[in-house]
Amino acid sequence: MNLFKSYAAVATLLLSGAAVLAQDGERIELKEGSGYEFTVVKSLEATPVQNQFRTGTCWSFSALAYFESELIRTGKGEHDLSEMYVVNHTYRDKADRYVRMHGHTNFGAGGAFVDIAHVWKKHGIVPEEVYDGLNYGSDQHNHSELDAILKAYADAVIENKQKSLTPRWKEGYDAVVDTYLGKLPEEFEYQGKKYTPQTYASELGLNMDDYISITSYTHHPFYETFMLEIPDNWLHVHSYNLPIDELMNVMEHAVMNGHTFAWGADVSEKGFAFREGLAILPEDESTIKVKGRDNQNFSDAGAEKVSNAFEEPVKQLEVTQDMRQGQFDNWQTTDDHGMQVTGIVKDQNGDKYFTVKNSWGTEHNELGGYFLASEAYVKLKTMNIFIHKDALPKNLMKKLSL
Repeated sequence: MNLFKSYAAVATLLLSGAAVLAQDGERIELKEGSGYEFTVVKSLEATPVQNQFRTGTCWSFSALAYFESELIRTGKGEHDLSEMYVVNHTYRDKADRYVRMHGHTNFGAGGAFVDIAHVWKKHGIVPEEVYDGLNYGSDQHNHSELDAILKAYADAVIENKQKSLTPRWKEGYDAVVDTYLGKLPEEFEYQGKKYTPQTYASELGLNMDDYISITSYTHHPFYETFMLEIPDNWLHVHSYNLPIDELMNVMEHAVMNGHTFAWGADVSEKGFAFREGLAILPEDESTIKVKGRDNQNFSDAGAEKVSNAFEEPVKQLEVTQDMRQGQFDNWQTTDDHGMQVTGIVKDQNGDKYFTVKNSWGTEHNELGGYFLASEAYVKLKTMNIFIHKDALPKNLMKKLSL
């Protein structure tokens, strides 16, 4: 069965609620005429693909997509949560820290999965229909102007020649955020009930302390936590550190036992071809030709790429822990993008791929905005995952004192 047909059929279902992309055991193709043939090993429920459009807020879209699947998994039903509610609060909190640090910390549109947990615990959450963050005459998100203004504002506060801050700078900054994204709701009515963001979050019933970040690098001890040294980790949150083979086992174990997870990864590789619906790590990537660039709708990871590697399975790199570390140390692996993993498939050679839900809309490939990431790609290019602690194997939970 053609995967595009599977996704098209599911698109109809998505109009009325969440659905799996294809049933376990179903045989599917990548696209019409493709030499790839896949069998679904496990497919988990997810909400419809969203579009972050011209923003750097993939962290909010992907982590909330994950929490939406968590609500389905825990029997709370389908919910469409507001990405921009989280973004508004994060922009405010980030500016406060940036000014307190005299500008010596990261400030920008980027963020981390844990930012959602931070906002959820501190400020609550609201549905998308209550707060869509589109207060500037557009039906799609575009923060190019807003991001530039906020950075200039914060830098101007820090560079104040009076060397003394006024008590009003924060009010002015927050007003700019609200002007673009909309004033934050203090109370709202949803499905016949009245809520505050905090009471709505409480009713959803997710405990943010149950979610952890896991990574895999050798410059810190394994089975301990450390602050992952990436610019978007502005909250300086710690991640559990596992050997890569164990991290890969955690990912597979989670999916096979009904847990999706948020996936942070580098998508700048030549083998990342969103238009082709694949993220692969060919042993010989010299065959991959990149045609042009594409920053209009997402990042250059969306550029058109041509190679026989996208037409049929090819031999992929054997990834080692040292290879991962070398690429991280030399900035060849960077914190590019946040996504959600919702399943596992196998190709005709028995090689595994993770099914990945993206946030670049549904129209840019034949998989309705999803793509398949090979085990080799995930093994080399994963920065971290964000996951419920109960998704880990029991012996590992004990080892990490969870």
